[in-house]
Amino acid sequence: MYAIVEIAGQQTKVEAGKYVYANRLAGNVGDVIEFGNVLLTEADGAVRVGSPTLAGVKVSGKILEHLRGEKIRVFKKKRRKGYRKTIGHRSSYTKVLIETIG
Repeated sequence: MYAIVEIAGQQTKVEAGKYVYANRLAGNVGDVIEFGNVLLTEADGAVRVGSPTLAGVKVSGKILEHLRGEKIRVFKKKRRKGYRKTIGHRSSYTKVLIETIG
């Protein structure tokens, strides 16, 4: 069984018992979090599609940790102008264990 859920503005395929890395979510480590924007579910070959979401279906998970991704460096340069600029950032993520779908 799997579901497609909208988490922090992004559509993500989730399965029970698996981990999902989402953009930073509010909450502390160990908190139970519910996602109500379920767009699609599949169980035993039966697919249910919402328009736009399925009513009465929720996905619950547990926040395992907050972490940061690798540093991304952006280098800008214009030829023969003496313009060089380096910018970098690290994205923040939350690791969520999906417990139940339904």
